[in-house]
Amino acid sequence: MSYADLRELRSALTTASDIAFSLDAAPSGQETELLVDALRRALAAAGALGAEHGATGCPEHPRGAVDPLYGDKDDPLPPGYGRCLLCNDRRRRASAQRRGWRPRGRAGPGS
Repeated sequence: MSYADLRELRSALTTASDIAFSLDAAPSGQETELLVDALRRALAAAGALGAEHGATGCPEHPRGAVDPLYGDKDDPLPPGYGRCLLCNDRRRRASAQRRGWRPRGRAGPGS
């Protein structure tokens, strides 16, 4: 069991609870969707507590953090990206370097 998995479980359950207790009547379609999403996150996190590859499904970072953009319909991850935040961050940095981006504070060749 990892702290990240436990934290994700607690966060998802708190979100689901907040949504459920804020309902005054039959939930709207959006409220239902948010509640179901929070419960799915909680179920995935609970399953990851004892899983071999944790919530990330990543063999390299089995107990790492889940990318918050994973499963986001409004801002989807590029094809080939998974749940692992560490791997996705590495992909983002490599993509930025291929486009010629350089971090501030570093002098380039010939400086």
